[in-house]
Amino acid sequence: MDHFQYKNGEMYAEAVPIREIAAAVGTPFYCYSTATLEHHYRVFADAVGGLDATVCFAVKANSNIAVIATLARLGAGADVVSSGEMKRALVAGVPASKIVFSGVGKTSGEMAAALKAGVLHINVESLPELETLSGVAASLNIEANVAIRVNPDVDALTHEKIATGKSENKFGVDWADVPATYARAAQLPNVHATGVAVHIGSQILDLEPFRKAYGRVAGLVGALRAQGHIIGHLDLGGGLGIPYGDEHPPTPEAYGAMVQSVVGDLGCQVYFEPGRLISGNAGILVTRVIRVKQGVSRSFVIVDAAMNDLIRPTLYDAYHAIEPVTEAPADGEQPVVEVVGPICETGDTFGAPRALPVTAPEDLLVVRSAGAYGAVMASTYNTRPLVPEVLVNAEAFSVVRDRVTVDDMLAREQLPDWLSNGDRLRRKAGS
Repeated sequence: MDHFQYKNGEMYAEAVPIREIAAAVGTPFYCYSTATLEHHYRVFADAVGGLDATVCFAVKANSNIAVIATLARLGAGADVVSSGEMKRALVAGVPASKIVFSGVGKTSGEMAAALKAGVLHINVESLPELETLSGVAASLNIEANVAIRVNPDVDALTHEKIATGKSENKFGVDWADVPATYARAAQLPNVHATGVAVHIGSQILDLEPFRKAYGRVAGLVGALRAQGHIIGHLDLGGGLGIPYGDEHPPTPEAYGAMVQSVVGDLGCQVYFEPGRLISGNAGILVTRVIRVKQGVSRSFVIVDAAMNDLIRPTLYDAYHAIEPVTEAPADGEQPVVEVVGPICETGDTFGAPRALPVTAPEDLLVVRSAGAYGAVMASTYNTRPLVPEVLVNAEAFSVVRDRVTVDDMLAREQLPDWLSNGDRLRRKAGS
């Protein structure tokens, strides 16, 4: 469900014509819908409302502070994986007491920043990290509340690059080492391991992997309590998938009912970290056709957006629906074309060839479901500036990240002395 729909033959973001935004900010640009963000958050929060639950938006999915602030005003916390994301969440108005700090490679500096900020808890992913955190916390005379992230060795049945709960993945404490890790935590100063965390992957389209992982965690909680550990909270991560095309992921209601049935009787506070589920279909990437090039076997629709703006199709072979801003006739011709960008890589494509309405230079196209892992993964490859982000709210829209210019990029670089004085050095060498 989203709020990007055709009205009178033109696509709108809520009550704003996409064409109007394009005329104001240029292309390409990302556009987010407040109504969609709010709807998806509320649906998920209601679905887990029968639990003592806190919903912490996964900032890695979309780190724009306007997006985070929109959700914070609804009561969302934040799941962060760097001190930069933590700062974004704080600036956006998320209380530190509702921030979970995750990530497999936290530095001592990031640990100290999280502890000083007073985050809700830190998810620890290894014994060496636990010992480092203990030292940092002791040096600051701060007590660190932690959940130990366990690796349940469960196949999430998703793309291999976003699966995180199998034994060969880098995340979490191996299942066999979990008891010893909690035992060590009980001996260390300034850390209190009162939680269990698990996250098995992203874009999961079946409840069974969740059920299996959470079932293992429920059994673990009982075993840890029997050993004398006080376990009061569970961090169940995120990962519930969305429909990019013809997928049919479980509903949040079905997910919430499953969680209730598996861990609802443990008496734990439960934290959830949805990202894609909330922001994925709340965003689009708008691009303009540069030209249409006839190839040997198909036509290429060359647009002004590229893989540096949205890398998911290149990185994951991900599907994104592509539609024209001007609605095509239902019985109009739809040739098979490939939509590609200007970057000097064959992989600079927005997906495999597909049937699209006839397009011409200057036409506007919309790449759907780009609100998660879109702008956050963008780069400046080929010295292509980062594109603006726009937030729509009913009849209003605002640029919430300015377009970077090439001059902005060059202003951050400088020549070293031996190059900036090159003319003088050359004259000296030739004398």
